[in-house]
Amino acid sequence: MGTCMSTVCNCLSGNDYDSESRSGNQEYQPLLADRERQAVASLVKLFENDTRISFYEGEPLKALTVLAHSDIHHLQLSAATAFSEVSEYDVRPVTREALEPMIYLLQSAYPDVQHGASAALGNLASVKENKRLIVEMGGVTHLVHQMLSPNTDAQINSVGCITNLAADEENKVAIAKSGALIPLTRLARSKDLRVQRNATGALLNMTHRADLRHMLMEAGSVAVLVELLETADDDTRYYAITALSNIAVDSSGRNLLWITQPSLITILLQVLRKPKIKLQSQIVLTLRNLASDERYQTAIVAQGGLEALLPLLTSSYTLLVMSAAACLRNLSIHPDSEAPIVRAGFLPELLDLVLQMDEPEVQCHVVSTLRNLAANSGSDKQNLVDAGLFDQIRAALEDKRLQPKVRCELTAALSVFALNEQLWRPIVEQGFCKLLVRLMRCSHLETEYNACLAIGTLVGKNLAEVYEELMRLWKQPGGGLRAQLVQALALPEYAGTGVRSVAMWVVMAFLNSGRNDLKKRIACDSQLVAAVEDIANAYALSTGGTSGSSWAFLPTMFGGKGKSAECDERPPSTSTMSSSDSTALDDSSHDSEIQRTQSLALQILSLVKEVSGN
Repeated sequence: MGTCMSTVCNCLSGNDYDSESRSGNQEYQPLLADRERQAVASLVKLFENDTRISFYEGEPLKALTVLAHSDIHHLQLSAATAFSEVSEYDVRPVTREALEPMIYLLQSAYPDVQHGASAALGNLASVKENKRLIVEMGGVTHLVHQMLSPNTDAQINSVGCITNLAADEENKVAIAKSGALIPLTRLARSKDLRVQRNATGALLNMTHRADLRHMLMEAGSVAVLVELLETADDDTRYYAITALSNIAVDSSGRNLLWITQPSLITILLQVLRKPKIKLQSQIVLTLRNLASDERYQTAIVAQGGLEALLPLLTSSYTLLVMSAAACLRNLSIHPDSEAPIVRAGFLPELLDLVLQMDEPEVQCHVVSTLRNLAANSGSDKQNLVDAGLFDQIRAALEDKRLQPKVRCELTAALSVFALNEQLWRPIVEQGFCKLLVRLMRCSHLETEYNACLAIGTLVGKNLAEVYEELMRLWKQPGGGLRAQLVQALALPEYAGTGVRSVAMWVVMAFLNSGRNDLKKRIACDSQLVAAVEDIANAYALSTGGTSGSSWAFLPTMFGGKGKSAECDERPPSTSTMSSSDSTALDDSSHDSEIQRTQSLALQILSLVKEVSGN
């Protein structure tokens, strides 16, 4: 506070308000001068009694407001300096009355006054309540004007204040509409490192909304952000990488990057190979978002992305491992990526990570990657078996520490493995059917669905060894497959239509198996038949009749590969990954799904009647 007191004292003892010009009526000058002199005297007296004064209320605020509204340079500077200095140590929610003189000082003709005012507002803008109040009071317009100043200090503080204001969700649109994006983009190219860093941080904060990302693209910010990937300052580079990661969340952003930034992947991989964990994590997340696009999936693999990712899976830094696993998950979607992933030596690392019980997010990404590799048709899957795929999955499913979302991913993977001619047999021969039957009743509906789906896929193969294994598990353990089917069929409509559909399909497959023992086991089970009748009766009551549609296989459940891309929009302070994308029924039309389930019920009853009559 010493600088502020010295400035105020100089104003009091000097002749500035006699020597400097004033605007307005000459008659009014003595009154104004008296008010200003009284304000300075009041402040000096307050300083003598207490050097740590709050200027946010009471007499100090009134005095500084008078100085702020003066047209004398030194008085304005006194007010700006006081606000700037006190905001260094006293940051808290303040009133409109406290902010008004600071915002007014932004309009001063003197750069040093603007500098002090924007510094004070920048400090106070770290408080949520102040952020919104500054914007409501029109502070953004004056800050944008100050950004256009050739004075570097004014640029630093005004852009820093905008950066803090843009951290609040409600302020982002107001800032974008104020015309700030083009000046921010220009200042991100500043030769002054502090200006460049603040401007890039502000652009980053504006990328957390889809509509604003589009505005940034129109403002030409994307090209500048890519340029900044090669800056020497790690903070600026991190902000630029994160902003590009967020832009890559949208297909429009990825398309613009693909068309206008052909060197992007090369630059990202160059930075990725440098041992800077913070940058590496964010680059991998950017690659992960880009890899939601098929063109980038191919380009990243072709330009050596797999070789750069592999060592990251063994990093001691959890976020880096998670990011690398998430990126690989998206890359594995492309059928041409399977062979390079296997050749690069990923399988041992991926299978080790399946058992990382303390990192469920990593497990989910890894299991999804393995599922994607299995879903690619036309290639030899024996390498997955030989690498120990099923041993690791069994160990994970039997571990009591396993998180529900990982269990869900594992059962989704098994449902995809069951489709493959090389992978279904280990499921049957290594006792996975017993695990799947148990998981059909696990209080997690999606896991129940996936387990039931895997069983249904196996039944659909119409193979003797499958039927023998499932009949062995018909009543054991814990009521066996029969009890789980009865429970699935009894699920209420709102809770388990998808599970009921698959259970219905399993029952239908048994009745169509061509084996009389299996047919009669279903047809003679009064509880199973009653559960099917309840569904059929509910349909008849709701529609006033019966369905005339015919039963068919459910290709959306059993013909799909269960592969999808995943994007992650990450503010700097967030490390949340997106949720599971496990295989699921395409139930875009809830009503049509119910009709399909209930139509199956009617046809099952028809088959039961046919079997019972023979």
